[in-house]
Parts: sequence; structure tokens; C-alpha cells
Amino acid sequence: MVTEHKIGTREEWEASREALLEREKELTRRNDELARERLQLPWVPIEKEYSFETDDGTKTLAELFDGRSQLLVYYFMFGPEYEAGCPVCSSSADTVNGAVPHLNARDVTMLYVSSAPLEKLQAYKRRMGWTFPWASSNGSDFSFDFGVSTPKEQVAKMLEAGAPPIVERLAAECGTDPAGYLTEQQALIAFATEGGVPHQTYSTFARGVEIVMGFYPLLDRAPMGRNESSDSEFWIRRHDEYGHVEPGEPRSP
Repeated sequence: MVTEHKIGTREEWEASREALLEREKELTRRNDELARERLQLPWVPIEKEYSFETDDGTKTLAELFDGRSQLLVYYFMFGPEYEAGCPVCSSSADTVNGAVPHLNARDVTMLYVSSAPLEKLQAYKRRMGWTFPWASSNGSDFSFDFGVSTPKEQVAKMLEAGAPPIVERLAAECGTDPAGYLTEQQALIAFATEGGVPHQTYSTFARGVEIVMGFYPLLDRAPMGRNESSDSEFWIRRHDEYGHVEPGEPRSP
């Protein structure tokens, strides 16, 4: 579907593009300022011991750094009751999977953490063809302490009036119910180590996590943008679920 658009001359386009370029440069400069401000946030030492199940056995938070000084943790929505990972988190993982070697080259370890048992994470990782490290926080307080997991009883109480259609749909795609699905939320959490002690330096949630969804900035520069108008048109799938899409038509909801 082609949206309404203005037809203009090359001169009109160049004038409009030049004006937009000034705004884009302004945004770039502001993003640079925000990046510097992030680096100035205070570091919070993590004194509590957390354990994670990994492909290489049980590890502490400090051991997840894998010998590097910085650690980025993406908390992936895959709760204990899920049968498959969240499609939205899965779409971002496709982008991050290829970025890991470049982050490692800058002394940054990047890994995913979920509260589902390790066996479920490993099976799903094989299905998706990912190679990044993925640890399970199952049995640990990590996800609750960092605000990415909520007890199901608490969520169920919030949903007494019913769940939005998009939540119903995503829950079904993950093999759980709405309350089970909403026990988790995605997040990006940054840590640094100093004197062998992990410190939290940054975290972001909700739309702040879009930074790892590499396809969105590209869609923002496509002629029709994201072309999202309502929850009923939610289109994101796991990469092995799109099937064949005819040229000229977006993937149907």
C-alpha cells in the first residue's frame, strides 16, 4: 500500500533535504551529548552474589565478563513458562548476533540472559542459528532485582480486566498465557568491573531497547517508514516464520 506523498521537482527536493539535513545533524550532536552523559552516570557496585547457568557451567556475574572489563546484558523475554522466545526480542537478537565480535574487539562482552531453564534457551538458540552466549538466571534473584521479572500473581491481578489483543497474541506465540508472558520485559543493562567487583553503569527498557533492533532505523529511512499504525497490524515474526512475501506488499499481520 502506497501512502499519500508530495510530488516535487529536483530543486524542491534538494531544498527540503537540505533543511532536513540540518535537523539530522542537530540530532546527531545531541546524541553525542547524551552518550557523554551516559558515561558520567555513577557506578553502582553489585555486592549480591548471582549465579547463572551457561554452556560452560555455573558462573557468577563477575565471571560473565569473560575476562573483559565491560559487559552488556540484553535481558531476553523467555520466561520459565514460555515454550519459545519472544518474537520481538528474537528480531533484535538477529542484529546483535553479528555485532558480538565487534563488541569483543572493544573489550565488551555481550550476552543474553533469560529466566527460562538453560535447556530451553539452548534449543531455541539452535533453532534460530545464533552464536552469541546466552545464560539462564533461573533460580537466581537477578531478574527480579533488576526489574525485568515480575511474579505471575502480581501480573495476573493487573490483568483482571483482560489483556490487550497484542499481549494475547504474543503470549500465544510464546506458548504461555498473558500473565505468564508479562512476567518478563526486555532490557539492556551495562556493567563494568573494577577491582574484580561488577558495577552497574546503565540500563534501559521499553523503547530504549530499540537501539538493538537494527531494522527499525533502516525502515525509518525507507519511503513508507515503519508503516505501523495499530496493534492489530503487529508484523514482527521470528526470522524463520515470515515465509514468502510478494514484492510490493508488507508481511501481513
